[in-house]
Formats: sequence, C-alpha cells, structure tokens
Amino acid sequence: MKRISTILILSLLSIGAWAQNSPLTNYGFRLGLTATPTFGWIKPEQGKTDGIALGFSYGLIGDFNFAPNYSFSTALTITSINGKSTEANVLPYYSASSSTAPKAYDLKYKLQYVDLPLTIKLKTVKADGKRWYGQFGLSNSINISAKQDAVTGGTVVGDNLNVSDNIKLYRAGLIIGGGGEFDISGNTSIVAGLTFNNGFTNIVTDKARDVRNHYLALNFGVFF
Repeated sequence: MKRISTILILSLLSIGAWAQNSPLTNYGFRLGLTATPTFGWIKPEQGKTDGIALGFSYGLIGDFNFAPNYSFSTALTITSINGKSTEANVLPYYSASSSTAPKAYDLKYKLQYVDLPLTIKLKTVKADGKRWYGQFGLSNSINISAKQDAVTGGTVVGDNLNVSDNIKLYRAGLIIGGGGEFDISGNTSIVAGLTFNNGFTNIVTDKARDVRNHYLALNFGVFF
C-alpha cells in the first residue's frame, strides 16, 4: 500500500509539472495541502443507522485550471469514514450453524481509505481576493484499514477487531459541494467549504447484506 501511495503522489506531481509547462494549458496548475474533519454515518439496507461518528482526512489537493472559471480538481488523501449501525446476522460474529434465530449487533465501523477524487470545480470571477466555487464529481477510494466494535445482547463480541476480509477493497461515491477561496499573499490562498460524499457501492463482502457509508466534510486547505 505504501508503494501504491508513492506512485500516486509521484503521478500527481508529474502531471502538475506537465500542466505548468504545457502549451495546451494557459491557466496553470495549483497544488496544496488539506486537513479536513469528516462526519460519517453507516446506512444498512437491513438495519438502521445509529448516529454520526467523527473522522479525518488529510493529504494533497490539486486544481488543473483549463479555463478562467473552470478546473479539473483532484486530491490524494487518507480519509477516515466512521459510523454506527444496528444490523442482523453480521459476519464474522454470527454463525448460522450454531444459531437459527436472527441476532442483532450494534456496530461501530472505523474505516480508512486512500482517496483519489475526480471532480469538476466551477468558480466565480475573483473579486477583492476571493471567489466562490461549486464542485461535482466521483470519489474513488481504496480501503487500507478496517476495524470494528461489536456488541450483541449487552456482550462485547468485537473490540477494535480487524475486519478487512469483510470490507470491500474499492468504494465509489458521488461528491457535491461548494465553498470559497481567499487570497493571502502572492499565489497563496486558503480554501474553505463543505462537501457531501454519497457512497453508492456496497462496502461489505457479505452477499446477504448491503451497507453504504456516507460523510460530510468541512474542507480546509491551502494552495501554494
């Protein structure tokens, strides 16, 4: 996984260097850093959501400006998507061979992904050192860590248990958001906004269950 992250970082930097020198791009490429709290929740098809859990996202952000008010925006981040749910007959805790009655589990998911979003950013004309933007696109995430707490009937059956075998490697989501960009000095600017990431792929490997995860992110970043 470290090798994959290194390749993705080098790819993003090399694309940025190409964009800065490409005759096809007159508006430049911008690279920055982001650190973002996330508020995630789990939505099982058979079960219920049990509230929101705090997570975090951090890494690189990049804007490829192909027109004065339009950018192809991407990033390379490590993103935590946490959440709580109540679900029935959950693997690896439940065994159909040892129990015939359905059993409910209170779960806390603690999932971490390498995320490479592909979005389009639409910007207003800059005035007084600030501009506003809207953003729409696709989230592409690779799971790198999956832990879970589980309780059934008041008994703890999973405490920070590694459940990587029960979580799918790839997650896709729909991104929609907006915010503002504010100049500080020279080429440096601060970005702040709000993003909704709507997961639309099943995150568990158990074919008898369908579980999606979603999150809101308070976006903070600095472009250089």
